[in-house]
Amino acid sequence: MINAKQNGDTLTVFLTGRISSVNAADVENEINAAISPQTYKELALDCSGLEYLSSAGLRIVLRLRKSHAAFKVINVSTEIYELFEMTGFTQMMDVQKACRELSVEGCEVIGEGANGRVYRIDPETIVKVYESSESLEDIQRERELARKAFIKGIPTAISFDVVRVGDSYGSVFELLNAESFANILIRDPGRLDELAGLFAGLLRKIHATEFAPGELPEAKSVTLRRIEILKPFLPAADFEKLVSLVSAIPDNYHMIHGDYHVKNIMLQGGEAMLIDMDTVCVGNPVFELGHMYNSLLGYSDVVRDNVLGFLGIPYETAEAFWNRALRDYLGTDDEDVFRSVEKKAKIIGYSRVMNRFIRHGCMDTPRSKAEIENCQRQFARLLPEVDELAL
Repeated sequence: MINAKQNGDTLTVFLTGRISSVNAADVENEINAAISPQTYKELALDCSGLEYLSSAGLRIVLRLRKSHAAFKVINVSTEIYELFEMTGFTQMMDVQKACRELSVEGCEVIGEGANGRVYRIDPETIVKVYESSESLEDIQRERELARKAFIKGIPTAISFDVVRVGDSYGSVFELLNAESFANILIRDPGRLDELAGLFAGLLRKIHATEFAPGELPEAKSVTLRRIEILKPFLPAADFEKLVSLVSAIPDNYHMIHGDYHVKNIMLQGGEAMLIDMDTVCVGNPVFELGHMYNSLLGYSDVVRDNVLGFLGIPYETAEAFWNRALRDYLGTDDEDVFRSVEKKAKIIGYSRVMNRFIRHGCMDTPRSKAEIENCQRQFARLLPEVDELAL
């Protein structure tokens, strides 16, 4: 019995049991009957329940590939994958192995980003588990972003396996005896200056790394789309000034991590190393500093303990780290320079905070209302003081 399930533009046909010369014709007829009434752009064959595939079954797959411009074979067992590989099918089409199962129960959370959490499995291995159950495309995208950054000389872990974790998926990395900056700050706050220096040094290296136009997403366009949601919640003059300031930032094709905080930086052998690469993009450094400000302070304006829950460090430590890391990044202790850059970072940061609470709660909860009102006050204070955002 052939089952088919549609998700968006992809129609997935689930193959089960054994496909041999005895039943191949019947199986092909069932597949065609299942897909013919459907409207879709991509066809996927899910082989998670397939035990055996003969040459007659391979011919079915080949005919389906020839009749579909977008086609893939997924969740293939090791034995059947070897058959596809030996016959050259892996060169002709997208064939994906089945993921092994992995449990993170009882594992330490060592990192956290916009789309998932990072767990330590053992002293040598970590896994990033994505929140969405439809995350395989996101995983492949992040692996490619990490690869591009690694080739450019950015110290980052490269995934060597994709696994199934409960109802979702994860990427597995080798990261021997590495510890997040957040955990070190929790255990030994006296190392704050040292870590802030390493943090700033890696950030400068990232921002000095250039990509070709179109090679990575652009932070400016993402930010402008985010700001559009703020329009009904800001006075017209403030909204227009905000859009004008962001629009005037020159195009820039230097790398931005996009989620740069102390849980996403690991210390391994005295070297700072990035994890969680799914937000990598290009743009002016001000976009990075805005996100960095949020992780340490911006999301904790209204609820000071927010940073304690997110990063595990108290607000006072987060504030001290922001002050030291930004000064190290800028290469100066000049107070005027520091405050000028901080204002610009805050404008970018609060646009993201406000967007988040509008999308997730609008004015429906006391917390969302307080966060949005705080952002409104911040913009009213900051926007008249800033004439340009570019650094």
